Amino acid sequence: MTDNITALQALSPIDGRYASQTEALKDYFSEAALIKYRVRVEIEYFIALSQTGLPEFAQFNRKTAQPVGTGVNNPQSTKCTEQLRAIYENFTIEDAAVVKAIEKRTNHDVKAVEYFIKEKFDSMGLQEYKEFIHFGLTSQDINNTAIPLALKEMCQAVYCSKIEALLEKIDELSAEWADVPMLAHTHGQPAVPTKVGKELAVFSVRIKEQLRQFKAVPFCAKFGGAVGNMNAHFCAYPQVGWNEFAQKFIESLGLTRSYPTTQIEHYDNLAALFDAAKRINTIIIDLCRDMWSYISMEYFNQKVVATEVGSSAMPQKVNPIDFENAEGNAGLANAIFAFLAGKLPVSRLQRDLTDSTVLRNITVPFGHTIVAINSTVKGLGKLILNREKLDSDLNANWAIVSEGIQTVLRRIGYPQPYEALKALTRGKKALCQEDLASFIESLDVSADVKEELLAITPFSYTGITASAVPSAVPSAAASSKE
Repeated sequence: MTDNITALQALSPIDGRYASQTEALKDYFSEAALIKYRVRVEIEYFIALSQTGLPEFAQFNRKTAQPVGTGVNNPQSTKCTEQLRAIYENFTIEDAAVVKAIEKRTNHDVKAVEYFIKEKFDSMGLQEYKEFIHFGLTSQDINNTAIPLALKEMCQAVYCSKIEALLEKIDELSAEWADVPMLAHTHGQPAVPTKVGKELAVFSVRIKEQLRQFKAVPFCAKFGGAVGNMNAHFCAYPQVGWNEFAQKFIESLGLTRSYPTTQIEHYDNLAALFDAAKRINTIIIDLCRDMWSYISMEYFNQKVVATEVGSSAMPQKVNPIDFENAEGNAGLANAIFAFLAGKLPVSRLQRDLTDSTVLRNITVPFGHTIVAINSTVKGLGKLILNREKLDSDLNANWAIVSEGIQTVLRRIGYPQPYEALKALTRGKKALCQEDLASFIESLDVSADVKEELLAITPFSYTGITASAVPSAVPSAAASSKE
């Protein structure tokens, strides 16, 4: 293990340039954290094993006043189980270094964890039980339980919290600018008016729906021995219901057990999780590109930080660097998410080793995603609405209300209204309010209709109010019940 690596020496930006932003991930996916999660799974497995009623644990249960045969969901905490859990609860970087030192001898990371725990058992006077550490298991029973457990807890504590902070910022700006009209653009050309707040609400609704789908993906673990059949367990104790035991054990950790399996987890749901995270990142990229474009169009200005430099050569520059940074990091994350989702579910026969090295990198796209989210929130926080430019563009594009005028004329049965407005407006960007007013006055319609048409302006023709925009898209299940 390399000690004292500084940000300036790190090979990866998420451990170097962005280290302060990804610090929280170290509690879940650093080498030390992975070792700690493996120790946790081994300890919890031993405790669960001790509660199965096996005769070899009779003395152990008498010593600890542990009820026999209550299964892995026993809520009672005894002094012995507390001491055992303290091995991982109080796990230190020094403990991790000890495990790594053992690994140098074994050349096997999970076996090193087993030997580490056995040394702890020796010091606790539990020597006679230490062969029940890792009893009947293969390495992937530990890895394919420890890693999804770490991933689940990271997603709950870090990733989802970051997404929700982004949503909070988007919703805040959406509410603040709910009634501000803006010229919309389709195909890069002036279209019809919209509201600034509503356009932000579009991204909020999209992210919320994908986050709902992300949260619905179960975190699955594999627990079943060398090829998934619990062969060793059944061979040693054929009278025990090992499949039920494994099911309860995995559920006690808050995970979902995949069954039947080969030596490894299917990774299908893990792939679904990565695909869901990828979709959220794609929405973030879309948001950042739109914000970048709006800044380029001067619909937004950016807050100036006096000490910052926008360009090494052009002192006037205030660049939209936060949105550019977010786009780059989210794109990189998506490339890795796509690889992980495509690779992990594929393994030769009952198992090859390719998943092992790949699994070590699942934190990398989440690291880049967190940087992307932070940059997006930072960029949104710098936005200053340029109402003058917004109003100017609306005033310069009166042709955009032609849709509304011809639709009202359709309503009253006026002959060929679309064609009449097309002849008046198509390709004529210089069309002004007076031109439209003259056209309306020339129409053979009632005075009431003319008054209605004259009231249509680029500032009023904005459609439904912001309050009518839903906060979230209902799920298919919810829709079917209505």
